[in-house]
Amino acid sequence: MAENFGNFIEPKNDEVEYLIVGFSSTSLPLKQRWKNKGLSADFISGYLQTFFVGRQDGDDGLRNGETIPARSRNAAKYIANELLENAMKFSDEGAKYSTRISFYLHEEQLIFYVVNSLNENDKANFQAYIQKLISSDANDLYIEQMEANALNPDSNTSGLGFLSMICDYSARLAWKFEILDTDDDMSGTPVSVVTTMVCVDV
Repeated sequence: MAENFGNFIEPKNDEVEYLIVGFSSTSLPLKQRWKNKGLSADFISGYLQTFFVGRQDGDDGLRNGETIPARSRNAAKYIANELLENAMKFSDEGAKYSTRISFYLHEEQLIFYVVNSLNENDKANFQAYIQKLISSDANDLYIEQMEANALNPDSNTSGLGFLSMICDYSARLAWKFEILDTDDDMSGTPVSVVTTMVCVDV
């Protein structure tokens, strides 16, 4: 049974452009691979841009041939980069579950999803952080986290990624936690999985 935090929107493939990229954990550990996440983020943002070229006047305020506004393209690259970094750093490698990132381009919004496994200790900490995030003012938390990072610059978990998405790009975030029985897990045992959703206007 799924447990949702925030307004989680299930992905729909009907009549929208979408892209799904998967990263297997069997050939190379994800924690080694996440340092190359920028290459994937560049590909995703570049691929996305093609859908904003050649639209006619009146479609969405863009002139014919004009590319996606820089702010929106920067948002796509930043969000993809942050989602991949978090997913690959905190995936449960013992589960051997593939990490996947996707986007779905609707008429007025772009929705990212990243799916990864996680262990129970990380799950409890993550859910506690989410509860704080959705029940607090994001701008106040952003300043609080900046101050905390300044006092502890060597911390491995800055906590700024989600906050920056909200404060800098007006993103809406939601999460879905599930226990899955899946063949993707090489051990054949149930896997704890989280899907992070990020929605931005285009």
